[in-house]
Amino acid sequence: MNCPFCSKNNDRVVDSRESRDGAAIRRRRECLECGRRFTSYEQIENIPYLVVKTDGRREEFSRAKLLSGLMRACEKRPVPAKRQEEIAELIEQRLHLKEDREISTQEIGSTVMKELREIDPVAYVRFASVYRRFEDIGAFVDEVRSLMNQPEPSSERSPSSD
Repeated sequence: MNCPFCSKNNDRVVDSRESRDGAAIRRRRECLECGRRFTSYEQIENIPYLVVKTDGRREEFSRAKLLSGLMRACEKRPVPAKRQEEIAELIEQRLHLKEDREISTQEIGSTVMKELREIDPVAYVRFASVYRRFEDIGAFVDEVRSLMNQPEPSSERSPSSD
């Protein structure tokens, strides 16, 4: 470590302590050349997770951006915020398991669509219309038809004694 006073690289550590939040180590050092003391901090270098866009560009993964899209799709729908958080958490877990720290927008989109399809068909169609970039009403209608041809998950009525 170069001394900030004399620029020599000859010091000793006098004291080490963890920072309050545990994210860094504070070290008190003494320069063996000029005798002055200074403080240094060590922290883990964060390597960002990346999202690979369809055109090949890469941008930093943003949980806030993912949640924003989920909230837009689920607006005025009976999808609890906790469930939306769980979907975001699922995608983050997949990202953490990847060795290359990258995830494609296709993987994110298909995971979100799979989860929304099981929870709320309207939220699913809303998300799909943006994710799949429906160019015309025909593509939108085809998606709704495919949704209508599937049994409704978890909302099927149980037999009752009416």
